[in-house]
Amino acid sequence: MHPDNNQDNTPSSSDHSDGFMNTKVSRRDFLKRSAVVGTGAAALVAAMSPLRLLKDTLTAEEFVQKHYKEMSSEELDRVLKRIERKVKERYGVDAEVKDIKPMDGVEYVYALNLSRCNGSRRCVHACVNENNQSRSPEIQYISVFKMPKGTFDMEQGTRDYNPETVPEDDSFYLPVQCFQCEEPPCTKACPVEATWQEKDGITVIDYDWCIGCRYCEAACPYWARRFNFAEPNIPKERINPSMSYLSNRPRPKGVVEKCHFCLHRTREGKLPACLEACPTGARIFGNILDPDSEVSYVLKNKRVFVLKEEAGTLPRFFYFFDK
Repeated sequence: MHPDNNQDNTPSSSDHSDGFMNTKVSRRDFLKRSAVVGTGAAALVAAMSPLRLLKDTLTAEEFVQKHYKEMSSEELDRVLKRIERKVKERYGVDAEVKDIKPMDGVEYVYALNLSRCNGSRRCVHACVNENNQSRSPEIQYISVFKMPKGTFDMEQGTRDYNPETVPEDDSFYLPVQCFQCEEPPCTKACPVEATWQEKDGITVIDYDWCIGCRYCEAACPYWARRFNFAEPNIPKERINPSMSYLSNRPRPKGVVEKCHFCLHRTREGKLPACLEACPTGARIFGNILDPDSEVSYVLKNKRVFVLKEEAGTLPRFFYFFDK
């Protein structure tokens, strides 16, 4: 074989390296590759020149940001200020971004009275407004199913109904959202620990670490997680400026999000937005560790049940009827 053939047709190792180094990827793409490769070229390139890979999509400060649970209070404060600046630049809104920690002696639980839910979907839209969810396309954390009476099989229900004609005599309405499971399969599925459960029972997501693999979405038996296929679109006048790092701050394209029991409200003694919007008083929320709470009373005195009990997730979201 002519020696020139190898020279002309076989790329050198440096050619492979240059091609990879010049590929423009987001941090999310990079972490996804690293999660798959584990060790080797991707990790080596990360150590050698992370900013060259990501210069078009992230600042140096953003790329080297630690995982939420590893940041000191000073580091986290700088991150919160950076998010506030980005909200101001993008939306022209002066936001306050907090990091609100869970309280000791608190475990949040939701109970929903299906005898009272009338399917109006006001809870759905209150949630969207409160949590800075994309309006176009609209991301909704709560799904309300119109169900035939006598069944709790979600696959027999429909979300395609007219909320102007509710309630209907032959149906009942089943709101579904993140159930903040005691044994959440979603957290176990995440390859980069971007989602975890906090001590008050709320499962949270660090949007800066989510790589968009959607394993958590596939693992959830309740269809509770949402993926941003497009860049979220929120009109300036619809931005809620009261934000928290682990809840309702604006999310980018390519990450998963979900209900978080409005932790920026509930951890400060307020009620979830969906509960306040409910026109029939069907929703009850509170601390199950407080024996005098309304939700404790319901769980002790009503016939309650959970969806898909056989999945073994131990939801903290319960349903009951008046009779």
